[in-house]
Amino acid sequence: MGFVVMVIVGFLIGLVARWIIPGTQALGFILTTVLGIAGSFVAGYAGQALGWYAQGQAASYIASVIGAAVLLFVVGKLKSA
Repeated sequence: MGFVVMVIVGFLIGLVARWIIPGTQALGFILTTVLGIAGSFVAGYAGQALGWYAQGQAASYIASVIGAAVLLFVVGKLKSA
């Protein structure tokens, strides 16, 4: 059940990141979900390793959205190049 929740939360975070970054992103459902999960993983791991927040705090969700937005920006630049 944890995997399903991770996919749903990752998808929602990916959607929020797509909403934040201006312009159109030609990403489908799967890439949006992967982007959200990867952003959550990277930002969550980095923030917890640095001691900024604990798992489940509101700051971890904000950092997950920021991480996904950064990944979206990088993917967008790589696709356009």
